[in-house]
Amino acid sequence: MEYVTQAGVEVPKVGVGTWQMEPEVAYESVSMALDVGYRHVDTAQLYENETAVGRAITESDVDRSEIFLTTKVDPTNRSVEDIVESARESVDLLGVEQVDLLLIHWPHPLADLPDVIDGLNECVRQDLTRFIGVSNFGVDRLKRAQELSDVPIFTNQVLFHPWWPQRELLSYCQDSDVTLTGYSPLANGGAIDDDLLADIGRSYGKSGPQVSIRWATQHENVITIPMSTSRAHLADNIDIFDFKLTRAEHDQITRPSYLKTGVTMVRGQLGV
Repeated sequence: MEYVTQAGVEVPKVGVGTWQMEPEVAYESVSMALDVGYRHVDTAQLYENETAVGRAITESDVDRSEIFLTTKVDPTNRSVEDIVESARESVDLLGVEQVDLLLIHWPHPLADLPDVIDGLNECVRQDLTRFIGVSNFGVDRLKRAQELSDVPIFTNQVLFHPWWPQRELLSYCQDSDVTLTGYSPLANGGAIDDDLLADIGRSYGKSGPQVSIRWATQHENVITIPMSTSRAHLADNIDIFDFKLTRAEHDQITRPSYLKTGVTMVRGQLGV
């Protein structure tokens, strides 16, 4: 495993995501992930699977101190009081003393950003989380969040894959000491049958999806959280640190496309 060091903490570059997972599916996925070597787990209030994720962590042989655990606040919690209360509920559901990282899940159009950031800061003050961050923020909103926060913004969790490489945002994060946590590194399944990824993978004895995840992790200060409910695929997704893409290969793989991104997002939403 490789790590990103942020705020003096080493965070595994590959974690396990649990979006769209029913509770028992999330329990099985996280249990298998921890068993095959993952030490970074991502969930959210909106996923409605925090209890199951927490149960998988509690029942695992892996000590809680070895796991970097992230959850996200439902953005309908817009006041300081509601954010703190929801975070306390998440901690209780997860069965932990605190989470490692707490994010606001999306920018809410009716939310007052100073209140949101103050709420996240209060969660740090009350020891509900060690670190705070944001999700799905653009550069301008991220800058504003940093200005408002008393504690550093640890990460911005956003869509990040070869067809949506977030160049401007990534550059800003790298220059501002904010990790970029990329979700959907397999482009909602688009990486599975991509010919270029498969061709490059064959030269390393790897699959196309492994190449896509490796592409993500070779960016400076980037973490990624692929999802899988298959033990074999979970193992494959972290078996990517024994090869390194060349600069030419990396550039080939980076193919910004609104069309490809849109098609894969729709496919992911529909589960096809």
